[in-house]
Amino acid sequence: MSIVEKVSADLKDAMRAKDKPRLAALRSMRAAFIEALKEDGAETLADDRALTILRRLAKQRTESIEAYTSGGRDDLVAAEQAELTVIESFLPSLADEATTRGWVEEAIASTGAAAPSDMGKVMGALMAAHRGEIDGKLANRLVRELLTA
Repeated sequence: MSIVEKVSADLKDAMRAKDKPRLAALRSMRAAFIEALKEDGAETLADDRALTILRRLAKQRTESIEAYTSGGRDDLVAAEQAELTVIESFLPSLADEATTRGWVEEAIASTGAAAPSDMGKVMGALMAAHRGEIDGKLANRLVRELLTA
C-alpha cells in the first residue's frame, strides 16, 4: 500500500472514529498530496515524492510550534503538536547522530574537504547519498564541527 493510499484509508478510519485531531492532520496531508498531483498533472504520487511532502509538512508544524511557544499560545501549540505526531507516524525515522557522524566523515574523506569553505561540497555529497535518511540540520552542524576542528 502506498503512502497516499495509507493516508486515505486512515482518513476514513479517523472520520468513523470522530478523532478530530488526527482527522485534521490527515486532511492536511491529503490536501498537500492532491495539490502535488495537480501541479504535476499526474494520476499517482510516488512514495518518494509523498515523503518529501510529508517532511515539508512536518517542518512547517515544527516552525509553527516554535512560533506559538514564543508567542505564549499553548492552545495552538497542542494542536500543532498533535498534527506533527500524526505526520511523523508516516515518516521513516532519520539516522541518529552516531550514524550521521559516520556518513559525514565519509563525505569529508571522499570530497577531500579540509576547510569550512568546503562545506557546500560535503553537504552536496552527503545529501545526494543519504537524502531522506538524514536530518539536514544535524548534518550541517556535524560538518561545520568536523571541518573547523
